Amino acid sequence: MDAPVIDKRERILSAASDLIVKNGLQCSMAEIAQVAGVATGTLYIYFASKEEMVRGVYQRLTAKVGSSLIIEHGPEVPHETRVRRYIDDYIRLIWADPEQAILFEYLSNIPLLQPGELRSLFAPVTDFTTKIFTEAHAAGVLRDFDPDVMGAYIGGGIRNTLKWRRADGSPLTELERRQIAEMCWSAIAREEPTATGG
Repeated sequence: MDAPVIDKRERILSAASDLIVKNGLQCSMAEIAQVAGVATGTLYIYFASKEEMVRGVYQRLTAKVGSSLIIEHGPEVPHETRVRRYIDDYIRLIWADPEQAILFEYLSNIPLLQPGELRSLFAPVTDFTTKIFTEAHAAGVLRDFDPDVMGAYIGGGIRNTLKWRRADGSPLTELERRQIAEMCWSAIAREEPTATGG
């Protein structure tokens, strides 16, 4: 009995996500219902308002992003490896699903929710990002910059780079992926002291 309820709610959120990608937040509840294959009145069984539905879209997106990025490492894993893994995972996440990447960018730039609620919804991802960057910074692996700023810089840089890279329609090569990852790493990695001759 629970499975059809979950399936229908998921279809509604998927339809809302697709329409937000295509038309922005101007999409109507009737359009969302049509794409989801349900009656308009059915939407209100699951969501009291369009705002609540959009909140569900944010939660669904956060869960997908979190499942791709939040990887807990044991203490034996070096901090550089953790940060590099995060960068690689972020590149794969953004490249793998163009519509999800557009949705992420759109909802980040034109949030329907108040900043505090937006922060709260994305807290699992942002808290994890802050944690690995803070720990790597404390271990002396990263530059002496604010870990939150470094995390935001890396995420924004990857999203923007891949948005423009995707514009020509060709696949991302492994060489390009490695170059993007290396550029991200070199922007935040602590510089090795240069040897001085005597």
